[in-house]
Amino acid sequence: MQKNEQAERICNSVSKKLDCVLSLPSQFSIFRVHDELRKVNEEAYEPHIIAIGPYHHGKANLQMMEEQKLRYLKLYLQRKGDNVQRYIVAMQALEEETRRCYAELISLNSDKFVEMMLLDGCFIVELLRKFQREYLREKNDPIFGMDWICNSLQRDLLLFENQLSFFVLCKLFDMIEVPNQHHRFSYLALRYFGDILPGCGYGEKVDGGSQYKINHLLGLVHINWLPSFSALKADGDVANKKEDWQFIPCATELREVGIKFEKMQEGNFFDIKFRNGVMRISPLTIEDRTESFFRNLIAYEQYSDNSQFKLITDYVKVMDCLINSPKDVELLCRHGIIDNWLGDAEAVSAIFNKITDSVTVLPNNYFHYAGVFDKVNTHCSKRWNRWMAKLRRNYLNSPWAIISISAAFVLLVLTFIQTVVTIKN
Repeated sequence: MQKNEQAERICNSVSKKLDCVLSLPSQFSIFRVHDELRKVNEEAYEPHIIAIGPYHHGKANLQMMEEQKLRYLKLYLQRKGDNVQRYIVAMQALEEETRRCYAELISLNSDKFVEMMLLDGCFIVELLRKFQREYLREKNDPIFGMDWICNSLQRDLLLFENQLSFFVLCKLFDMIEVPNQHHRFSYLALRYFGDILPGCGYGEKVDGGSQYKINHLLGLVHINWLPSFSALKADGDVANKKEDWQFIPCATELREVGIKFEKMQEGNFFDIKFRNGVMRISPLTIEDRTESFFRNLIAYEQYSDNSQFKLITDYVKVMDCLINSPKDVELLCRHGIIDNWLGDAEAVSAIFNKITDSVTVLPNNYFHYAGVFDKVNTHCSKRWNRWMAKLRRNYLNSPWAIISISAAFVLLVLTFIQTVVTIKN
């Protein structure tokens, strides 16, 4: 009898836990960054001034923008002569679908969750519209009056954990502007985030159209920044098949084996080519927000089940290989490949030395630059190039060493000439 009662208690306990288990992960689109990735640089994933979505909702240090969200909604309703109720009803209809997008169980009750959807979504839509159309801005709007707020907002709205489902934003854009013009909303968003891209942007065509589903703003920027995979396959330096590959030495070591660096003048940002001993790379701008931007895009790719979808992770791995020390940064700066707005080569070196820590990049996995790495390693393995590298490292590593060897060579030539002359006489 006692065992039956115990079994019933355990059954009830397990049943309650089973009821709390969320749906299959394939339905999720907004996650928290896993601990191994977060602990490398926790600050890179934390919002500075605004919370979007439930994960950072209610944090004390982000309350300043909560008032701004209310102000944007109020000004819009006054301008439109509209009632807030129909927007609330629209958000209520999307609540369950929105909750299912988050990989964690959200503790906010229905009223608070719908309110969050409305305020966060309306703020984003109005922000993008005001960015494009100055006549919509309030005269003393601090967001557009202070550069640091604008810069922080661009950063925070592209954090992996700080997202609201894209379909919620599209629904609000339908109601605020014109129905079924989602490509227009995508255009406004991509224009707004253009300043934060560390390299050449989206190209001539800018829209949200893609074979991949757009889940949120970070996903929109990600898929529009990448080149088409057909363009990548057309480049002989890019490998889209699964094959073994090896890492390459850093930039200063590559220089020792005779490899030269040049800034890519054309092509997309992710083009890296190696031809006839010359590595050509598109220019990369490093500023205060670059590390956070890259880290959150990498986190987004880490949660994708498509191995060929992780081009940004692969690109950053290339830069991690090339940059081991401040000397590598200085070398790439001299050739126009890195534009260092931080002003400190050591700071840039520190970013890339840790940026792929706890990131899954396997030598037997898909790697878009396997073709480049193979050509570079083949160049480095040639005997003559190895000899030249050893000569430069051991005997030509300073101006005085070069002068000494040059003087010795001249002396040897003069001695040889003197010997020849003496024999003839």
